[in-house]
Amino acid sequence: MKKQSISKFAVPVGVVGIILMMVVPLPTFLLDLFIAVNITVALLTLLISMFVQKPLDFAVFPALLLVMTLFRLALNISATRLVLRDGDAGKVIHAFGSFVVGGNLVIGLVIFSILVIVQMIVVTKGAERVAEVGARFTLDAMPGKQMAIDADLNAGLIDEPQAKKRRAEVAAEAEFYGAMDGGSKFVKGDAVAAIIITLINLVGGFAIGILQAGMAPVDAMNHYSMLSIGDGLVSQIPALLLSVATGLIVTRSATSGDMGQTVTAQLGQNKLALRIGGGAALALCIIPGLPKLPFLLVGGAVLAIAQRVKEPEPEEEKATAEAEAVELPSPDSPESLIGEMRIDPLELALAPDLVDLVDASSGDLLDRVRALRRKMAMELGIIMPPVRTRDDLDLPLSSYAIRISGVDAGAGQAPPGAVLAIGEGLHALPGRAGVEPVFGLAGKWVPAELHYQAELSGATVVDRASVIITHLAEIVRTNASRLLGREDVRALTEMVKRTHPVVVEELTPGLLSLGQIQKVLQAMLDEGVPIRDLVRIFEALSLRAKVTGDHDSLVEAARGALGPAIAAQYASGGRLTVITLDPMLEQGLLESLRPSDTGAFMAIDGMRAEAIVSEASRIAEAAEQQGLNPILACSPQLRLPLMRLLRAGSRRVQVLSYSEISGSTAQIETIGVVNGAYAGAA
Repeated sequence: MKKQSISKFAVPVGVVGIILMMVVPLPTFLLDLFIAVNITVALLTLLISMFVQKPLDFAVFPALLLVMTLFRLALNISATRLVLRDGDAGKVIHAFGSFVVGGNLVIGLVIFSILVIVQMIVVTKGAERVAEVGARFTLDAMPGKQMAIDADLNAGLIDEPQAKKRRAEVAAEAEFYGAMDGGSKFVKGDAVAAIIITLINLVGGFAIGILQAGMAPVDAMNHYSMLSIGDGLVSQIPALLLSVATGLIVTRSATSGDMGQTVTAQLGQNKLALRIGGGAALALCIIPGLPKLPFLLVGGAVLAIAQRVKEPEPEEEKATAEAEAVELPSPDSPESLIGEMRIDPLELALAPDLVDLVDASSGDLLDRVRALRRKMAMELGIIMPPVRTRDDLDLPLSSYAIRISGVDAGAGQAPPGAVLAIGEGLHALPGRAGVEPVFGLAGKWVPAELHYQAELSGATVVDRASVIITHLAEIVRTNASRLLGREDVRALTEMVKRTHPVVVEELTPGLLSLGQIQKVLQAMLDEGVPIRDLVRIFEALSLRAKVTGDHDSLVEAARGALGPAIAAQYASGGRLTVITLDPMLEQGLLESLRPSDTGAFMAIDGMRAEAIVSEASRIAEAAEQQGLNPILACSPQLRLPLMRLLRAGSRRVQVLSYSEISGSTAQIETIGVVNGAYAGAA
């Protein structure tokens, strides 16, 4: 039979054998053999619990504890049967009883009672409490650990296999401590059962010896007490070993080595403490009446150990030594060249005089960048790539540049020691003129120590890091589609698959590839539509992809699923301001639609197109001056071509279809009608 087959059936057969031991009488030879096995396995369990590096390395311990407790109780029952029936329980029990009792029943009972008290009250009680608290805190911390794993996965710090492994470890840890909480109850119950069984053996053996065997009371007491105490000892010694092993397992903390290495390293890590302890032991020799030799030996040994302990290296020297020990690759090596060739998706380049912004002691720019990644994930639904921050000697002093895939996407100023004051009445403050990079507001970079004076003058004061982060956030919003890569789409799809597997399995790869899904999501991001609700987006794509694979149709289907959420972006105070098209103009534009390889377009002359853009822009600008955020509403077939026309005319008026705004709960208010194009054409 193969080794794997033997291992597979060994435990079930053993458990069945243990149950039979409680019913079938055992010969004394087998009892002696099983007692030896019981003691040996308990000793091995104790040693293994000392050498494991973390509790989960011995995850089978709770189940082993139950099996060993059941085995020990079966041995107690078998021994009790032999003691009461034959007056003999084998050589092992006889030897233990004779050695401990030593001819004195009182001493034997006292020793046995002390062992039971040590096990039940000291070791078992403490291990039970630690296991209970450990199980409670582990279960309470489980949701937080799972959220931390998801956050690391979404941030790109770990991949999906690593996340699965960590989730499995968290679940296994919770199950382990829960099992240990119950397993400690077995040990406690076993100690109580041992006391009861020993008392039964004493009373029952004394009665059988006198009433059935015709023994004298003194002889019956001596004989059966020796066997009863011997039986109790051979049960309590392995029980004590398992109790200690239980305590060691549940009290282990997070360390990188086994218990011996950890104890040696942590007790010997402070040379001064060892010297003081050894000196104190030697000082006890001067107390009159105390024996001097023991304290001299102990104190001298501790001082000798202290001399062999090395002084810990300072953290700075240790870090320097580790850095020097790292062998740097050659500048011409393939690894170095590949690293230099790599183009980062998102990069923040700083002039040499702005590097203080990334210094943890003087600036918090890097912390804000990390916070921005989470903000963009919540706002847009994309995993913003890590921002590589570095200095660039080619940049002018006090300037920075934001690059996407190596191409400048934005630049600005952030002079050292200054803050940006935005407002009027700043002519009295020293500084140089500046511009807020996102909204183009005029301001002045004034010395940082004058920021209170700038605020008193009615200006809005912004520090350098906030200017850069605000600019970076706007660059990410406007270029979100460029930052959404194929690998990001795969990660988002896997995230949806964990919670809604049917939605993903129906959509890809059967209906749409990851590349097609990526193009749809990029088109939505181009129009400022967040893609957080991927479940509804995927459901809409599944339905439309069964009919057509046209890109524009897929985009419109995805937008239609998010219609109320899209309309809510432009509503203010429960009101949605809308610009509409003249019905005759809209009908004419619908008739002018023509398909093409790049999507549908309106086949109209240039003058009509210019008139539409001009009319819509004029109405939108007038509404914005009143503090409104208008949108242009049209039929679903016309929305995308009209949006492209307005975008080509350098006017970013948002265009929504009737179906998208129909689900909005906001009150719709029409502020203008575009009709000049049709009138001009007539």
